[in-house]
Amino acid sequence: MAKLGSDNLNLIKKLYYQDCHSVRQIALVLGVSLDVVYHFMRQHQLKRRTTIESNKLIYDRKPATYVLKSHLSKSEEKLKNIGITLYWGEGFKASTANLVDLANSDVQMVKVFLRFLREICGIKEDRLRIYLYCYANQKPLDLIKFWSKICQVSLRQFSQPYIRQDYQEGKKSKMPHGMIHIRYGDKKLLKQILTWIEDYKKEFA
Repeated sequence: MAKLGSDNLNLIKKLYYQDCHSVRQIALVLGVSLDVVYHFMRQHQLKRRTTIESNKLIYDRKPATYVLKSHLSKSEEKLKNIGITLYWGEGFKASTANLVDLANSDVQMVKVFLRFLREICGIKEDRLRIYLYCYANQKPLDLIKFWSKICQVSLRQFSQPYIRQDYQEGKKSKMPHGMIHIRYGDKKLLKQILTWIEDYKKEFA
């Protein structure tokens, strides 16, 4: 089995701590096995990253799936401000959140927020997902077709709907078209929107 000598110490320090290579990447660079690198690091008391640090590194290196528009017109600035405000009021903002998720049943609000995502945030359409919430006395497929036209997305972009059974016969629904969650799976975009919200709080609250 190949071994690493002390003359490799500075190189491994640079690769691991400065260049943020993984142990696997270092092993490939040096042409040795993972076990050899692990043994060398233990032998020279080189502290390894924690799981949290490794996950953060992976997250930081992961390319964004959106392109924020710069040099906004006055109309686009308004759209940006409205989109941020809508997410402040209606979006999922818990610390455990890892995607953009806004829920509403208002058609106009849905249209405006989607314009914000598309025109200001520059999202990729194929990552957009819609999740329908409705009652058992409604017709889920008809509702999905309705929202597909409103959101201008294909039926394939709808997740399995949530259908509530506890409805009251004869009672008029407050959500004639059900309610949808607009979801976009990029934590970096979520963090960007939350940063904008925090900026608003500091400036106006």
